[in-house]
Amino acid sequence: MARHPYVMLPLVLIAVSTAASHAAALETPAPLPPLREQVPIRLGWQQARLERVLPALMRRHGVAMWLVVCREHNEDPVFFSLVSPMTESARRRTILLFHDRGPAAGVERIALGGGAQGGLFQALRDPEVKGRELLGATQWALLRSLIDERAPATIALDISHTHAFADGLSAGEREQLEAALGPWNARVVRAENLVIDYIATRVPEMVPYYRHLQRTAHALIARAFSSEAITPGVTTTEDVGWWLRDRIEEMGMEVWFHPDVSVQRRGGLGADAEREAVVIRPGDHLHTDVGILAMGLATDTQHVGYVLREGERDAPEGLRRALKASNRLQDLLLERLRPGRTGNAVLADTLAAMRAEGIDGSVYAHAIGDHGHGAGPIVGLYDHQEGVPGRGDLLVLPSTWYSIELQATSPVPEWEGQPLRSAQEEEALIDAGGRVAWAFERQTRYHLVAPPAGAPR
Repeated sequence: MARHPYVMLPLVLIAVSTAASHAAALETPAPLPPLREQVPIRLGWQQARLERVLPALMRRHGVAMWLVVCREHNEDPVFFSLVSPMTESARRRTILLFHDRGPAAGVERIALGGGAQGGLFQALRDPEVKGRELLGATQWALLRSLIDERAPATIALDISHTHAFADGLSAGEREQLEAALGPWNARVVRAENLVIDYIATRVPEMVPYYRHLQRTAHALIARAFSSEAITPGVTTTEDVGWWLRDRIEEMGMEVWFHPDVSVQRRGGLGADAEREAVVIRPGDHLHTDVGILAMGLATDTQHVGYVLREGERDAPEGLRRALKASNRLQDLLLERLRPGRTGNAVLADTLAAMRAEGIDGSVYAHAIGDHGHGAGPIVGLYDHQEGVPGRGDLLVLPSTWYSIELQATSPVPEWEGQPLRSAQEEEALIDAGGRVAWAFERQTRYHLVAPPAGAPR
């Protein structure tokens, strides 16, 4: 598909008052295309995934036929990664059948129930009554006849004890499906890795739009951690969270979790403070975690800020060193995030390198894409730094995206050695050749909030 002209739109400049001379203006990217114009773009992505990604994955995992069976209000997690962006639910019961006819003929895509999904599927109707939708016994009988005709060597179903994304076949649907399959049940296999790898794999057409979303997230956080949104001594952390959510929704986007804003301060609140509303004061270290949803793509960003005291032009040196430590931990992780390695191997190697450099930190990175906590290997959990069996044993793949989430804890001399937790999160993209790069850029300097007039030093 032709590139949408939106990617060439100029940036909108919004003047924001801060004490830092380098932040005289913050750039907020132009809005996304109207929803009506987003649909053909996203439909093109789905077609590319079904035509370029799915056939190779089915052959890699030895799947001759894949069935995705679900009902309205109880959709399989993979369902929305397969259908038109205009589809908001399964239709009564929707059965999506994928049959690999070989490299020359490609993968056949049939929908029993629901429509053609913008041309992505061949939609079948009741063979006995013209125009009537498939329902009940007729639907199951037609599925059985299609399987009998094709005689697949394997039939993959979405059943998994480990991976939620690959466990979308409900108990009731499975019972009815097994009854319909009859002798074909002997050829049933679990589609675990097929489902995970399909959801995880990105196509290049998505990248310009994802970079745009990343730039938008950075710009909104910069505005939130400035005098535009914060008046020290008045504004609370809860106020800033709602400010972010309002701006995101005003831009026609959504959040996949409510923006989190917290404070660490000298002699007071530490990293383990409860996430309750706290009045922001000069000298506070700020942290936010923001996740945007737009065009079927999710972001996940954590940045830090500092509220200047009267006379200060930057955060104290101890805070800046803490940020550099978490930046360095990002470097160590990206150096080890390579296709063919498991998430647990990446975690172990990164933590070993971290300790060798004397950094006190933890890593809990994850895949991202169609979902915020996406399909693919996880690289640690905040409370499981020894690795995660199953979910951490998945392989890193080319053409996938990762949220590089971690923290480094450093003593701050200006705070009498009090530890400060510098938590950061930025998205990195692995291209088809296995090269890793930031989706947009990473934070290397504090967002700064000007002190109120007459604030104490």
